[in-house]
Amino acid sequence: MSEKKFLNAKLRTEDFGSAGSRRLLRKGEIPGVVYGKEQPVHVTVSAREFAAKRTGFGESTLITLKVDGEKDHDVFVKSFQEDLLKGIVRHIDFFEVTAGHAVRTNVRVELTGNPVGIRNGGVCEQLIHEIEIECLPSQLPEVITGDISALDVNESFRVNQLSIPEGIRIFIDPEETVASIKYVKEEAPAAADTADAATDAAAPAAADAAASK
Repeated sequence: MSEKKFLNAKLRTEDFGSAGSRRLLRKGEIPGVVYGKEQPVHVTVSAREFAAKRTGFGESTLITLKVDGEKDHDVFVKSFQEDLLKGIVRHIDFFEVTAGHAVRTNVRVELTGNPVGIRNGGVCEQLIHEIEIECLPSQLPEVITGDISALDVNESFRVNQLSIPEGIRIFIDPEETVASIKYVKEEAPAAADTADAATDAAAPAAADAAASK
């Protein structure tokens, strides 16, 4: 299971609308909404705290949102609106999970080990970087791992070789290729280069023919 993370929040009961959101942002607060089984809950979170912790908030990261004066909410960060030019987050959508009820989400695939094929001159190509899973919130992994140490050149590592924890259901063909090791192919000369070479080779012959006339 992922290590539980925390984020502090305040209940937002007034000053709604775009103008209110701008005032919150100027004060260093980010407006957000918690969606789930009940009615949406409007909150604000510290922009500084969110910026410090956001790199650890993946789609499969369960967070305890500690709302001041209210009950805690176990949530995922489903999405957030970011102004890249100004470097600020303008809004956050949280999704609340319920204990005992399965959740369905995407989890990152992380490959481990130093493949034999790389030591033999090949390169590793990872084709699947995340998979969709379903499980109870208490069983949710932060990553799904796969040890590719034994993978040699011209061999593939498949979904059914990943380390899937017990109690987790996956929504992908077990025979799908996660990664493979291949030799690097030498690139063929570009067509334009070949044409230029042919022209250069023909130029002396053409000049000699012209001189003989």
